[in-house]
Amino acid sequence: MTRAADLRTRFLALHLTPPDEPTPGILVMPNAFDIGSAKLIVTTGALAVATTSSGHAATLGRPDQHVTRPELVEHAAALSAAVDVPLSVDSEDCLADDLGGVEHTAALLAATDAAGFSIEDYDPRAAAIRSVGDAAERVAAAKHGGGDLVLTARAENHLHGVVDLDDTIARLIAYRDAGADVVYAPGLADLADISRLVDEVDCPVNVLARPDSPTVAQLAAAGVARISVGGMFTWAAYGAVARAAEELLSAGTSTYVDGVLPGTVRSTAFS
Repeated sequence: MTRAADLRTRFLALHLTPPDEPTPGILVMPNAFDIGSAKLIVTTGALAVATTSSGHAATLGRPDQHVTRPELVEHAAALSAAVDVPLSVDSEDCLADDLGGVEHTAALLAATDAAGFSIEDYDPRAAAIRSVGDAAERVAAAKHGGGDLVLTARAENHLHGVVDLDDTIARLIAYRDAGADVVYAPGLADLADISRLVDEVDCPVNVLARPDSPTVAQLAAAGVARISVGGMFTWAAYGAVARAAEELLSAGTSTYVDGVLPGTVRSTAFS
């Protein structure tokens, strides 16, 4: 078995048989924004890592949804090669207008050691959510192109002001039937709504952990298979950098160094 095939098998199994440790009953999959953050997350005990489209774009000095296909594939290849746990790639809408483009992006990602990838139903070029029929066809194309990659299909309603839970559930069921291995409605935070979604879609569900979300234990008890954080680790890290710069430029002090990573060698921190 190739390294990629092994990682993909392990990744799918983590959804179907929830881990006992470090977070019993649920896969907690933090999102990394570069190789260093991915390696750091693995040292904390994470069993899988994801990328984040907004975090990747931030490392290039750009807003979300402004990364090219070659940049996406290069990022996926670099991070998946750097860690020994499964990596799932946030590939937005597969950066393609048509089904052939979706399949091509998926095939390029399948040529890396990534374990999974995602496709969302929001069209950034039209600034609109696609029809469920169109989106389901794109999920099928992604599955065909991605081969044994674990495919996560996303319904973006709740990130774009559409609070129709019935529509979200119907979409995720359609995406499941089109070939998605995991489904995801980022922005959904009410525990009762999440529990209903888990019950009705009847396949592994990912939930975005946010400050207003239920706890990891509550989500595990509700049957959620996986949790991710989107770009929040990125913006927490960038926030620390901004606060440090503001302190140095305003107060002229460097107390921000008190918050450096535990175990950091002082000579390294100061070099």
